[in-house]
Amino acid sequence: MTQHVRKKYACKKCGDTIKIAPKANVLLPKSIASGNTMAYIITSKYVDGLPLYRLSSILDRYGIELSRQTLSESVLKVAEKIEPLISHIKQQLMKSSVLFMDETRVQVLNEPNKTPQSNSHMWVQRGGPPDKPIVQFHYDPGRSTATAARLLTDFTGTLMTDGYKPYRQVAKGQGFNHLCCWAHSRRKFIDAQKAQPKGKTGKADMAINFIGKLYGAEKQTKDGDAATRHRTRQQISVPVLSQFHAWLLKNQQQVPPKTVLGKAVNYTLEYWPELSRYIENGEWPNDNNPAENAIRLFVIGRKAWLFSNSQRGAMASANLYGLVETAKANGKEPYSYLSWLFEKLPSADLGNVEALMPWNMPS
Repeated sequence: MTQHVRKKYACKKCGDTIKIAPKANVLLPKSIASGNTMAYIITSKYVDGLPLYRLSSILDRYGIELSRQTLSESVLKVAEKIEPLISHIKQQLMKSSVLFMDETRVQVLNEPNKTPQSNSHMWVQRGGPPDKPIVQFHYDPGRSTATAARLLTDFTGTLMTDGYKPYRQVAKGQGFNHLCCWAHSRRKFIDAQKAQPKGKTGKADMAINFIGKLYGAEKQTKDGDAATRHRTRQQISVPVLSQFHAWLLKNQQQVPPKTVLGKAVNYTLEYWPELSRYIENGEWPNDNNPAENAIRLFVIGRKAWLFSNSQRGAMASANLYGLVETAKANGKEPYSYLSWLFEKLPSADLGNVEALMPWNMPS
């Protein structure tokens, strides 16, 4: 435990006014939780998936009395203090040449005009320059085109997503490039493969084989530059895509559309322009795995803490998940980064939050 001693001084001869040392700059004034304590709490919840009631019990074993309610309010206050960093991250993210985006459900108990059982959504975006990767989460009560448009305001790069229609609508309306994820298409054919009789091979296997050849070309150039990747795609992927497209058109006429296989075929054909566009540029990805990997930590944590009590709590979670995921993406251990940040934050110049970003943390 850290103790801050403020000594008082007075001149006995002149009877001057008593002087007292100024207060220390701390992350949470009037709280017994230090910056290191909050770094531990936030890392435990948002990286390790421990709910606050369990953390309260763990701390109690060490003689630290912090109730779940106290921990919750402390986490909310810290999340609000890092909002200047989150705003900076958002500005940098919109400059990305390629942006990955996905969304998942979150339950918020106390939302205006919604029942506690209804779902809201947590959106994730991943981008930034190669040497300064950024992950941002955003809570919203809805999953609408308007929300997607708001999250992509001022974006002019290339967007990679799944086949959720609002992304396509926003890309068309705002005039930026839109790519769709081959991993999502492949999963639909895997579902169709599972629906086949056991021990039998069928059309789903053929589709998966086509997609496997596309990924094989990507594997060949995993460590290559954009020019090499573009050449390989032109030599290998373009002919495979041509054959696969012809195969899909043929089987669309033969497979009932409401079957699992029919849905996979129709999905892939519907989004074919966005699925096949990646071959035009060696810098462009062929799937949305970076966004799915970023959102996985949230999905795992959700199984432990289940829901947010309020919109304020959901927004706090978005801020903190984004910050720890950005730290991880930049090769920083989350607890170490948060400890460093919370030491600097109370006296930092918030007009220069770039200095507080994970990539500027000393090694």
